[in-house]
Amino acid sequence: MSEETTNLVLPYIMPSQAQKHITHNEALKRLDALVQLVIQSAATSPPVSPAEGQCHAVLASPTGAWTGKAGRIAFFADGAWVFVVPRQGWTAWFADSGHQKVWDGTAWQDLPAPAIDAVAKLGINASADTTNRLTVSAPASLFNNAGNGHQIKINKAAPGDTASLLYQTGWSGRAEMGLAGADDFEIKVSPDGSTWKSALKALGSGAVLFPNRPLVRATYGETSMTPTSGTLSGFNTLSLNQGGFSLGTAVPSGSGNRLVVPVTGFYMVTVNVSSTAAASYSVSAVQNGSTSILTIRDSDTGAQSYSQSSTALAYLNAGDWVALSHTGTAAFQFGYGKTEILMALM
Repeated sequence: MSEETTNLVLPYIMPSQAQKHITHNEALKRLDALVQLVIQSAATSPPVSPAEGQCHAVLASPTGAWTGKAGRIAFFADGAWVFVVPRQGWTAWFADSGHQKVWDGTAWQDLPAPAIDAVAKLGINASADTTNRLTVSAPASLFNNAGNGHQIKINKAAPGDTASLLYQTGWSGRAEMGLAGADDFEIKVSPDGSTWKSALKALGSGAVLFPNRPLVRATYGETSMTPTSGTLSGFNTLSLNQGGFSLGTAVPSGSGNRLVVPVTGFYMVTVNVSSTAAASYSVSAVQNGSTSILTIRDSDTGAQSYSQSSTALAYLNAGDWVALSHTGTAAFQFGYGKTEILMALM
């Protein structure tokens, strides 16, 4: 008959044994250490002042009182170290790392994740809910290939549904990209989480639109006018307007209103001029009433009419205004396709 149990190596009380309490207490001591096993640390040398009843995992090449006991569990009881060989499948809570580990026959390993095909909710360092059923709180998330490539798929049930990525600040939406309520790919932005504007839209045909790109086609109505030399002519008609161009206050001298720039950036500026009387002249597009962007000149005093055009690139700030500056005494036809200005943010 064996004198010890198979798994925990607890001593049996033998027949006709004297002082049976010693054997019984030794078994209780081992049970106290190994049941609900808590390992304080994994180390190569024993602590200087070991606490009664505490267990430690002995690493390779141990020293001191643990010499020759690599891979064993050392527990301190009654002022001495007792060593137990762990069996494959034993689990223990490692207090120093806060991990539950399992002995695989060679080393202590973190418990593997359960093999589950489907879970209702999963929170990683966060709490999942019935809407955000997968919730991750981390400095970064990595999706790597398992072969050659990797795809992230977001599927929706019908064209009117949404499949998108939403970017937030303080849980308030600021940008969204994807298929939001349609099958056109859009990038939308918001300053406050409630008012949204589309910055880019790619149609199924492959055409790319910029629905809020600042652009304008402005003129001073449909009329003929001879501006006084040295004055400005502004605008009162926006034939085309997108992205926030507006008519401001009246120009300092002359006729019409200032054309106010909505966004800071580089603009392509085109001025078309249609003159109807014999006279030399110049027409300049000016920034804030003084800084010239481009100039069209005609020094021919002949009787024929002229249509001229000039284009330039200019850096304008939000709130700047643009008007036309005149010299000479020529008469002009204002209107769509006549004397006008066209501007577009690059």
